[in-house]
Amino acid sequence: MPKRVLQGTVVSDKNDKTIVVRVERRFTHPLLKKTVRRSKKYHAHDAENKFKVGDQVSIQETAPISKNKRWVVVEGSAEAAS
Repeated sequence: MPKRVLQGTVVSDKNDKTIVVRVERRFTHPLLKKTVRRSKKYHAHDAENKFKVGDQVSIQETAPISKNKRWVVVEGSAEAAS
């Protein structure tokens, strides 16, 4: 079975070798027929501490790395945050 890949935004990089990524999903509400946005945070492994808050990254699921980390960063694009 293929591993899931999600895209999101880095919201925290305070931990060593770990980033927190917010992934947003959109769906139509079944009753109201209105587009609803829901987000969820994932802890991802960032071995080189390369990514900073605001970067767009892709994460892929993997075997458990620690208590909360089950995702690893595949690629990302750094944004100029000045």
